[in-house]
Amino acid sequence: MELLLSHPYLGIVLAALLGLQVGSFLNVVVWRLPLMMQRQWEDECAQLQGLETETKPLFNLLTPRSHCTACQTPLSPAQLVPVFSYVWLKGKCGFCAAPVSLRYPLVEIAVALVWAVCVYRWGVSPEALAWAGFGSVLLTLALIDSDTMLLPDSLTLPLLWAGVLCASVGLIKLSLAQSVWGAALGYGILWLVQTVFKVITGKQGMGEGDYKLLAALGAWLGWLALPMVLLIASLAGVLVALFMRWRGRLQAGEPLPFGPYLVLAGVVSALVDMHSSLFVF
Repeated sequence: MELLLSHPYLGIVLAALLGLQVGSFLNVVVWRLPLMMQRQWEDECAQLQGLETETKPLFNLLTPRSHCTACQTPLSPAQLVPVFSYVWLKGKCGFCAAPVSLRYPLVEIAVALVWAVCVYRWGVSPEALAWAGFGSVLLTLALIDSDTMLLPDSLTLPLLWAGVLCASVGLIKLSLAQSVWGAALGYGILWLVQTVFKVITGKQGMGEGDYKLLAALGAWLGWLALPMVLLIASLAGVLVALFMRWRGRLQAGEPLPFGPYLVLAGVVSALVDMHSSLFVF
């Protein structure tokens, strides 16, 4: 620890390397967690209908081993090294030569940057770890929502409670009252907007996952940040929707996930906020 404190750039490098490993795991979460949720829903529906649930192979974040989704061959440790294995294998499976999505190394690099930036800002400290975890979970939620239109409770609710707990012990520079009110108002604002929208149109404008995600952002950033978060998220969502309509990639009435824009707005708000800005030393 003394070595890291006396050589801050060493801490940044080590944080980036750790971030690469975390990013590799988050790629697994993004792919497997929605499938795990689907399996659970199918089993629950079968039970409600009085049907026997089919016995399926164990499937979670750890089992089965990481494998090629094309040929199902388990990957060797050398093929699981973040970023470097992708470059080494030229973006292809080492067994069947099926192409591997560029998103995998991009996510690993993005998480590495998040961890490096947090250590650069707060040094090797619990606060840096807290904000690195915050950014990592937000990125995971954005990817899952963009893929599946889902924001899992297993991520949003722990993120919310982590923000409240970090505020309560002084791990982040936010009072407990601000955190609690941020969570309450974050949930309440979107719930109210959705309720009014449904009364007027008779349609579901957004899912409850969006309420919980904004509540989590409020728990970490405080209630004063919520207007900026909602403004940025709304503008970003409208601009992207208009662009996609112009390109013919979005039809009238077709739903668009709101989670990625809430995440973008939360990250921007965190960077410009007085207690987490990169420009405050």
